[in-house]
Amino acid sequence: MNTLETTQTRPIIPALGNVWSALKPLSPVIIRVATGLLMVPHGAQKLFGAFGGYGLEGTAGWLESIGFAPGLLFALAIGLLEFFGGLLLTVGLLTRPVAAAVLVFMTVAVLTHIPAGYFWINGGFETPLMWGLLALATLIQGGGKFSIDHKIGREF
Repeated sequence: MNTLETTQTRPIIPALGNVWSALKPLSPVIIRVATGLLMVPHGAQKLFGAFGGYGLEGTAGWLESIGFAPGLLFALAIGLLEFFGGLLLTVGLLTRPVAAAVLVFMTVAVLTHIPAGYFWINGGFETPLMWGLLALATLIQGGGKFSIDHKIGREF
């Protein structure tokens, strides 16, 4: 073992050490489930026009206006990924393939938003970057112990 493996840090508040140790296995689950659940409404906006969204046709028009044609195909693919992919991430089924698809989609979104700068409030790449990093973390971690992937004993 190297020195890094044998050295342990001590919490500043010792009583919290046991709390953090007990909750540590939940961290990947929180990331996966939150990422999935928070994506679903974005998909609902694109697919169904819910939550003030523009639906497929409105999203398709916007996508074509920024150079993604055929817009309807891209709108459908993105909406399906966000809505159904978000549900799959939430339950941990096909976790890595969905996370990989989200990572690719968010990489394109980051590149598309770079001209607007960093901050999302100005149309920048901040939020797609965060989503992409969450997808990358999920891709690396996989579904984890609390997932359907784990339950069925199959993971990519």
